[in-house]
Amino acid sequence: MKSEVMSTNTIENSILSAEKFKIEGNIVSSVPFGSGHINDTFKIVTDSDKKEQYLLQRINHHVFRNVDGLMDNIERVCLHLKQKLAHLGQEEVAKRTMTLIPTWDGQHYYKDEQGDYWRVFILIPETRSYDILETTDQAFSGGMAFGQFQKQLSDLDPTTIVEVLPNFHNIEFRMNNLREAIANDRVNRVAEVQDLLDYIFEREDKMRTILELGRANKLPLRITHNDTKFNNVLLDSNDQVQCVIDLDTVMPGYVAYDFGDAIRTIINSAAEDEADLSKIVLNVPLFEAFTAGYLSEAKEFLNETEVESLIHGVHLLPYMQAVRFLTDYIDGDTYYKIAYPEHNLVRTKAQLKLVQELEANHKVLTDILAANLNSN
Repeated sequence: MKSEVMSTNTIENSILSAEKFKIEGNIVSSVPFGSGHINDTFKIVTDSDKKEQYLLQRINHHVFRNVDGLMDNIERVCLHLKQKLAHLGQEEVAKRTMTLIPTWDGQHYYKDEQGDYWRVFILIPETRSYDILETTDQAFSGGMAFGQFQKQLSDLDPTTIVEVLPNFHNIEFRMNNLREAIANDRVNRVAEVQDLLDYIFEREDKMRTILELGRANKLPLRITHNDTKFNNVLLDSNDQVQCVIDLDTVMPGYVAYDFGDAIRTIINSAAEDEADLSKIVLNVPLFEAFTAGYLSEAKEFLNETEVESLIHGVHLLPYMQAVRFLTDYIDGDTYYKIAYPEHNLVRTKAQLKLVQELEANHKVLTDILAANLNSN
């Protein structure tokens, strides 16, 4: 249920659940918070003298079925980040990392009588996040945030992190799903999208590059965020990096996936479901700024092949998203929420137009990557 239509009963349940955690003071209020679409999120205000506020979330266990693994991941990653930043002092560490609040019996989460799972974080004060990038300074900060995040986790063993969403960025898995949808053709849509399928299958081999480099042990498996939207970065009042949030999708992966997904969301000058394809052009200054921020941190630990893989991630992620949208369209729109019957088809075409623009500007983008790699 989306937060704007949450029932009084849901709010009451949120307060009852919040009381299961070691929160300072008495709970004064619980209000829906944020713009996330997966978990239900509430801001909890108390009467504590510390003036601390909390973030209570009802975990969507239909998406994240392994709640134990999910919460173990988050605790492990947060602890590692805190250790990396310990030299800054406790107060600064609390601003730069997420902090889980345990239940009264020492657990990471609480399961209520309805079978819902709840968790609590300290709400980091005096921060801001943006759904849409507005300036190159913000893009630079976003790039720096995700580069720093990967760098700080680069010495944490990825085998200690559970793959909570198996095959999330595995293009072979996504292509197999597409082929299955084509074979079933449940709602007789394959014939009308044959031109899009031809375009997708023409590029399939080169879109396997990252997977093949990984299988050849040329790309190290690292701990990656896997949902590098700009609104998953908290900035301070001066738009400087403060904290990377929304750690649900932190999993073992390749750095190019994070880089490519971030670029997919910032470089497109139009909306993800823009029907007028002429409006889909590249915002190269935002790409340049994000890249500069990212490499200012990440080039310290990336190997040469990882750097070369970044541009492959830029091409792959919008392509993979197009594959997912088209699969759902052929299947009869069973996964993504749609606003009208052709919504997934429009989304597919928009993502493929972005792929086309990226291909046309391949040299421009690789030159920017090279220039930032070689800068001091």
